[in-house]
Amino acid sequence: MRKSFVLSLLAAGVLLSGCQAVNTTSGGAVGVERKQYMFSMLSTDEVNNMYAQSYQQTLSEASSKGVLDKSSAEARRVQAIADRLIAQAPQFRPDSAQWKWEVNVIKSDELNANCGPGGKIIVYTGLIDQLKLTDAEIAAVMGHEIAHALREHGREAMSKAYGIEMARSGAGALLGLGQDSMALADTVVNYSMTLPNSRANENEADLIGLELSARAGYDPNAAITLWNKMSKASEGAPPEFMSTHPASSSRIASLQAAIPKVMPLYQAAKK
Repeated sequence: MRKSFVLSLLAAGVLLSGCQAVNTTSGGAVGVERKQYMFSMLSTDEVNNMYAQSYQQTLSEASSKGVLDKSSAEARRVQAIADRLIAQAPQFRPDSAQWKWEVNVIKSDELNANCGPGGKIIVYTGLIDQLKLTDAEIAAVMGHEIAHALREHGREAMSKAYGIEMARSGAGALLGLGQDSMALADTVVNYSMTLPNSRANENEADLIGLELSARAGYDPNAAITLWNKMSKASEGAPPEFMSTHPASSSRIASLQAAIPKVMPLYQAAKK
């Protein structure tokens, strides 16, 4: 256990020494101000380009299966909502106005949506159809996913993984750890570093997404009804302690506390 603890400290040291502090976004009305650390060798453009290739592969596969939806009323609906949200992204991150945003809908029963680095959005029809989402609830989902991209949570996670792997490789030889001990150390490092920050990232995405949707003219209260629906659809999910996503009760409480901060933005957008 002592060796595992030392390894976690080494991982943290490597992570900090090889990274630089960055401000990916402004705090906004919701006040997301956490400092982020990124490996300087892993640039924003590199991550965006890597993800763009993966994104295009996903679209190609969906197209070959006949499930890439480019023209339906549902696809047009998603695009219209996304356009309003994207227009507000520079409020948090001015350079996002130059991103090559893309929005695509894939026909699938999957309850999912994502926005990868550089503004590459995918919405799966199962999310909309099975949960019977309103426009404002779709905006809450996409706002959350866009927030992940604006905050570069993907690049941040990659930087953290690099730090852990570098520490793991170096410390294995330094401390004489065998394979079983290394596996244990991996678990310690994972739960002491990776998962808590992932939960923090989810909370940041919730708050920034809430503000994006409010600025775009969508009722922020829809975030509450959205996560109530998601909670019912995900019964049996792992408890908060072992999950990268906050439990629904925690998530909803945080959103409810932030709604008064963004309600004036929503009311101004409606005028």
